[in-house]
Amino acid sequence: MLGLVRHIGLSNVTPKQIAEGRKICEIVCMQNHYNLAHRADDSLIDDLARDGIAYVPFFPLGGFTPLQSSTLSDVAARLGATPMQVALAWLLRRASNILLIPGTSSIAHLDENLAVADTDLPEDILKALDGIAAGEHAG
Repeated sequence: MLGLVRHIGLSNVTPKQIAEGRKICEIVCMQNHYNLAHRADDSLIDDLARDGIAYVPFFPLGGFTPLQSSTLSDVAARLGATPMQVALAWLLRRASNILLIPGTSSIAHLDENLAVADTDLPEDILKALDGIAAGEHAG
């Protein structure tokens, strides 16, 4: 039957696999492991953004091992936010095509996640947070 599949997204794929998929059909989003500390897809995110393809990071807060860094904790304290709010705010600031699905189990946690949209990250803070991926200030 024609027309049953409206949009296609890919999960846990390489840039080569995305390119192969795009030869077959339009890809509207993709999902890979990505967060403040795990940044293997940096250039891929930029390429997808140029092409208008959404990127959904899985484990945006670290997954089974939550993100931990003295830099992250220090920045959060400076901003009056939680470390996880800062990590999510960094993802939103990272690229316009990033869509977050951080998950929650309570209304309070949902409110914390929603507050991320209003979290301002000045350039000096972004530079410090970018250093986490390079292993700087990890703790």
